[in-house]
Amino acid sequence: MKNLYVMGTAGSGKTAMAVGLALKLLQHGYKVAYFKPVGHPTGLREQNDEDARLMQEVLDLKQPLDVIAPFLAGPSYLSGYRQCEALERILSCYRQVSAGADVVLIGGTAFPHIMGCWGLDAVTLAKKFEALVLFTIRIENDFSLDEAIFINSYLANQNIKVLGNVFNNVPRPLLAKTKGIYKSILAERGYRTLGIIPQRPEISSPTVTEYYETLGGEILAGEENMDRLVEDVIVGAMTIESALGYLRRSPNKAVITGGDRADLALAALETSTSVLILTGGLYPDVKVIARAAEKNVPVILVHYDTFTTIEKLAEISRRIRPRDRKRIALARENIEKYCDFPAILQALAD
Repeated sequence: MKNLYVMGTAGSGKTAMAVGLALKLLQHGYKVAYFKPVGHPTGLREQNDEDARLMQEVLDLKQPLDVIAPFLAGPSYLSGYRQCEALERILSCYRQVSAGADVVLIGGTAFPHIMGCWGLDAVTLAKKFEALVLFTIRIENDFSLDEAIFINSYLANQNIKVLGNVFNNVPRPLLAKTKGIYKSILAERGYRTLGIIPQRPEISSPTVTEYYETLGGEILAGEENMDRLVEDVIVGAMTIESALGYLRRSPNKAVITGGDRADLALAALETSTSVLILTGGLYPDVKVIARAAEKNVPVILVHYDTFTTIEKLAEISRRIRPRDRKRIALARENIEKYCDFPAILQALAD
């Protein structure tokens, strides 16, 4: 049996990578299990890790969610369990999950250092599980590569075998630089690149529904189109003359403006807008609702001011849902088209 730890930083696409790898391994006849030793609690009533729930369904796992993801760590985790209890539970649950599996995919936390106070960070656990590491890199600028090299170097110093790196969700403007410069720099330092996956809005962009789940509020129009993708955000706090250029240049966008800015809201509805978010709890002019209904554009009224609404956008992330068949299929397609899957298979066979 082999353990493959999918490690990376927040937003690097670890979940999509795990889904794609799991489906490809199943296709090649492997018995695949999934384990996330340290999960992230979601929801107020149900405290479950979303990745665990997703993989439970994708792989038809029989273990309960609290076994697949035995420890949930929030930012104040030191106030909860004792260290020895957490480690014992993680190891016990791992034995249950891994029984009968050929490959155990281990999901990493948002950042590899999380739970380092207790020695339950991803690097220490990878060593404990004698796992190969696949590191996913989120490239935003040159500093992103510095971070990846730093973590690869640390893993090597800990005698952990890094199977390779995958640049995931690479923005189109950075694709050529990733292929021509970033990949070469990694290779010069002895670190292998196993894939360069371009950013695909179908996976990386959140939907209007996810905006609504984060912001709450009231849906005033377009409820039937909440599955639209949001690829950009425009804050309408300028004059209508200044706003028009931005509105026309940005497709599939969320436009955030005060409920009393009917001029700007109407202008946004004449461009490619996925959702109109009206702030301040101010109901808009009836013309705005009528035009949004004609254009089939969702309108969400929130009671936050514009600044608070923008702050809360940081909480929004694209998630693959258990029944999100299209995005699950795209995750597998990314492995097939953009990754050196034969090299991964060979490493698991060695």
